[in-house]
Amino acid sequence: MSSTVRIVGIGGSPRAGSTAEQALRVVLAEAARLGAETTLLGGPDLDLPLYDPARPVRSPAARRLIQEVLRADGVVLASPAYHGSVSGLVKNALDHLEDLSDADRPYLSGRAVGCVAVGHGWQGALSTMAALRDITHALRGWPTPLGVAVNSAAVPFEAGVCGDPRIQGQLVAMAGQIVEFAARAAFTGSLAGH
Repeated sequence: MSSTVRIVGIGGSPRAGSTAEQALRVVLAEAARLGAETTLLGGPDLDLPLYDPARPVRSPAARRLIQEVLRADGVVLASPAYHGSVSGLVKNALDHLEDLSDADRPYLSGRAVGCVAVGHGWQGALSTMAALRDITHALRGWPTPLGVAVNSAAVPFEAGVCGDPRIQGQLVAMAGQIVEFAARAAFTGSLAGH
């Protein structure tokens, strides 16, 4: 790459080392291997006050989230399935992106967005994947063609690698899509519109 592509990963759960966070780390590790600069905003980083548009003062963690997304060329969203949808932790973090409504690139505009959904079974993972993609569209992002659903009841992670080679391959392939798409957009400016 001629210029560095920046990818921010947002997600996980309050539990350190959650499956969602481990899957997010696989994607970011591959993006870094491909030459991207990566930042992880995991569970502890997303422990934010509830988003309230009437309160203009943001916590340091919320300001960091906004700044990381603002400078990112690509984003990875990873959420555990909570009652068939995105966790409150991840949803609240995404609600904070409302602060980017007046930015030069509002919300997730012009950014490649990879979605990873983790459930204790396929039903929750798939419905959470659909919710993440819907949220990405609502925030004007460009979801990668490949999104990854992980059944945590059947798919182990160990030492930064997914124990299911098929899911590992999907996470790696999605990272490639994010980096490639972000690099093209940064080079051509073709996705910078509102």
